[in-house]
Amino acid sequence: MAHIVRSIILIITTLFPIVNPIGTAPLFLGLTQSGTPEDRRILSRKIATNSFFLLLCSILIGTHVLSFFGISLPIVQVGGGLVVISAGWVMLKSDDDGHDQDRREMDQRASENVLQRKAFYPLTLPLTVGPGAIATAITLGANIPRSDASALLFAALEAAVGSLVMALLVWVCFAFADRTAKLLGPTAMSVMTRLSAFLLTCIGLQIVWNGVRALVREL
Repeated sequence: MAHIVRSIILIITTLFPIVNPIGTAPLFLGLTQSGTPEDRRILSRKIATNSFFLLLCSILIGTHVLSFFGISLPIVQVGGGLVVISAGWVMLKSDDDGHDQDRREMDQRASENVLQRKAFYPLTLPLTVGPGAIATAITLGANIPRSDASALLFAALEAAVGSLVMALLVWVCFAFADRTAKLLGPTAMSVMTRLSAFLLTCIGLQIVWNGVRALVREL
């Protein structure tokens, strides 16, 4: 039992700084400003659910999936980093004056389909569970014993509990992002959104650089 608890704590403490739901919450708010508070509450639940399954699958079968498609972790980093850069650039170019128009357009469309599309991409992947988190989860799963059925079962339980805790943290941070915005006020939130967009772009560049550097070392 003690070993299971230690393994769960290891998964949480390893993934938490990389997923960073507290730091990601302003980015989530910036990318969903055209939606209503109810939209964001629905999205937070969907993102938490998607994050749970994405982390769990990365831990349990991530190495097999990459091996099947012949994809290396540095390639995942480069591709995911480019997507992160794209999301940050869109936030930087967004016009605060266009938010009301965006909201009207969103209300006129099939909102449920829009939410479902946004919930996975880009809000779950790569914003919440990005290439770094996936690579870390795959690394955690690489040490799981595959030959012993009982050990594999316990490892799956540990991965499920650890992923569930991370998903709950994501849900809490994202669901209360609106209240944080009300406390800060529109001016402070506008500044935070622009700063978050810039940081998101820089994070994407760093992820790309890490992948490129790993590819160069392989050469």
